[in-house]
Amino acid sequence: MNRSLVTRAVTVATVVGLGVSLAGCSSGASSTTGSVSGADYTGPKVTVDFWNGWTGGAAPTIVPELVKQFNAEHDNIVVKSVPMEWADISAKMPLAIKAGKGPDVAVAHGDDVATYAAQGLLLDSGDIVDGLGYTADDFPEGLFEGNQYQGTQYGIPWSVTPLGLYVNNDVLKAAGVDTTVPTDAASYEKSLAALKAAGVQGEWVDGYVFTGTFEFQSLLWQFGGDLYDEDVTEATFNSDAGVQALQHMVDQIDKGYSPKNVPQDGNFNALVKGENAYNWNGVWQTTNEALQDVDFSVAPLPQIGTEKAVWSSSTDWIFPSNKGQSADETSAAATFVKWMNDNSAGWAETGELPAANDVREDPALVEEYPNLKPFLDQLPYAHYETVAPGITAANAEITTAVGEAVLGKKTPKEALDDAAAQADKILEQNAQTYGG
Repeated sequence: MNRSLVTRAVTVATVVGLGVSLAGCSSGASSTTGSVSGADYTGPKVTVDFWNGWTGGAAPTIVPELVKQFNAEHDNIVVKSVPMEWADISAKMPLAIKAGKGPDVAVAHGDDVATYAAQGLLLDSGDIVDGLGYTADDFPEGLFEGNQYQGTQYGIPWSVTPLGLYVNNDVLKAAGVDTTVPTDAASYEKSLAALKAAGVQGEWVDGYVFTGTFEFQSLLWQFGGDLYDEDVTEATFNSDAGVQALQHMVDQIDKGYSPKNVPQDGNFNALVKGENAYNWNGVWQTTNEALQDVDFSVAPLPQIGTEKAVWSSSTDWIFPSNKGQSADETSAAATFVKWMNDNSAGWAETGELPAANDVREDPALVEEYPNLKPFLDQLPYAHYETVAPGITAANAEITTAVGEAVLGKKTPKEALDDAAAQADKILEQNAQTYGG
């Protein structure tokens, strides 16, 4: 994952712009998928083009190995992996699909699926998931439904990446602070105050997507709020819960628990260097080589508000509705997806959690990757991406608000109110572009 959300943000305007023309000429997503079943594809030999954004970390090694193994086990299917930056997928795939030159299967982030579906770029995957035997019970709560748009299934979950609390144990010990990991607002405040007394700024708060926005969203849900209303027609992140969430972050700076003007990745780098004790960050950091020489531990986020909640992103399999799409290639792609999910335990090496419950809940996973346990424990109360076409443009306003508040340019309420007003305009434009 790493910088996927940042690079995708660069292309938000481009993709939304494409949506205007594509949505206008689309007659809806195709539903022609051929015959799909839980058994392997048995048709004539086909080539399956597979687009993905797995260009960093361990993925460039793991994906080719998985594809090679799959191809060796399937004489009639040749999967060709085409890795590229996530931003390039967002920019290239819409027009490629319309021209009949898109992939047979691809991986998308959860907040992109509805956009692609509204543009008529995806096959209705209802028959595919039925044929493969998947139901909502096979994945974390809410994740399967997150691949639905206007009552139609358009994707199959692949991975989830929740936030967690990273702890530099050496910093706590050197400061003479209790090493018991904080679990709530009181214990977190007590630890930060003790660290400050020892000359350590315990948690560095930033105003960037990675990870200030994710921290804010987690806190928003912990205080009982939400990003948008149920129909995603109005921003609600400026509610009292939102103000409480952002005020909590600003308070860390005002109380001296965090320095001002923390740069991008400054909080994580400080953890590695032993300059702070706590960092709210994603499961993907568990495999970061920078932590190899650090005595660190991971834990669920402390419950600052009235509810347990944590931000998480997701990635999902999608089946593009290419012009002239072959039913055989789609069926073969479905076989590939099922095989990948069944063999996804090793995906933890990339710092992501397999979405398939039977794989993720196998005790062998935590035995091999013990640092994953706190993240796994949070999944029952994880919140995933908002399902609405064009939502990434509205979400960008949240990051603007967080940045303005932590930099002291606006109060939390002013920043959130201004951002919500802008987000509402974007939501209105999205409704006109994609239809309500």
